[in-house]
Amino acid sequence: MSSLNLDDFSDLIERPDSGTRRDAEERRERLAVPSGALGRLDELGEWLSAAQGSVPVKAVRQPRVVLFAGDHGVAALDVSGRPAGSAQSLVRAVLEGESPVAVLARLAEVPVRIVDAGLDCDPALLPDEVVRHRVRRGSGRIDIEDALTIEEAERAVRLGMAIADEEADSGTDLVVLGDLSVGGTTPAATLIAALCGTDASVVTGRGGAGIDDLAWMRKCAAVRDALRRARPVLGDQLELLATVGGADLAAMTGFLLQSAVRRMPVILDGVVSAACALVGQRAAFRAPDWWLAGQLSGEPAQAKALDRMALNPLLDQGVTVGEGSGALLALPLVRAAAALAAELPERAAARDAEDTSEYVTE
Repeated sequence: MSSLNLDDFSDLIERPDSGTRRDAEERRERLAVPSGALGRLDELGEWLSAAQGSVPVKAVRQPRVVLFAGDHGVAALDVSGRPAGSAQSLVRAVLEGESPVAVLARLAEVPVRIVDAGLDCDPALLPDEVVRHRVRRGSGRIDIEDALTIEEAERAVRLGMAIADEEADSGTDLVVLGDLSVGGTTPAATLIAALCGTDASVVTGRGGAGIDDLAWMRKCAAVRDALRRARPVLGDQLELLATVGGADLAAMTGFLLQSAVRRMPVILDGVVSAACALVGQRAAFRAPDWWLAGQLSGEPAQAKALDRMALNPLLDQGVTVGEGSGALLALPLVRAAAALAAELPERAAARDAEDTSEYVTE
């Protein structure tokens, strides 16, 4: 029996400060650039201002890409475009600077942190700072067995919480969250289908690496079978993650919830982070107020999860590669929104009114 109850996060997470947001909106009305002329950038700046509790908004100075890595046993059914157990090659590509997220992070001068929650490889193949947190080697085949034991699920969630605390304590002011997984979109689709009450065919996509029609049908069948196992445990989020999630998904869920507790904003990437966010919303309904949807990946399950959480993606560039790449592409928009909100001058009339207000008497 686990000592961790994810529902407890509901009492720990508060919304970004509404008073600060009103102040940010009022300040926006005084700027020389007409209200509405900057489109969603206005909304982004006000959201970030509320998250920071600061007017004017502060620049995003210490963002970090955090990637949770894991292999999923369901990949053995040939439901992924990559071989089962090969997620360590994705990790290696990031470490060597040869993956899309590594290139984009280098361009944006943002550090990348990789956390091995459940890779299926010899730990000696990767640096200790990556593998030292591993919960278990690979996750179970969710169509016929649990992904994790309940004890492993708790360890994974607590791992994510600890990583969030480490980032917040080190001064990270915004996280770009992604995954490095093989087979991860299958449990993600299962979690979303279970929480949204829909069928396997509605949520099953073709994954980051792409699959053909036969593989898609196998994936549909795997999600359908996993859904049968998920529905009886819908009342307990931790048990749901143990049954049809995985070590990396459970860790990401813990990371998202604790980030909200620590008032640290997060940009979500694709369907895997969206699934974890949806589990987090089920535990704490205010948590999504701390998250942004970086991009629309084209996965049907992601669109359904974002709609359920009322998160509107910042970008739609057809990026399916995963790894946090799409979310990282959205980071310059967030930074631009902060700079515009903080640095654009106020209208002369608004400044004059403020300068003379102290002399006005009733």
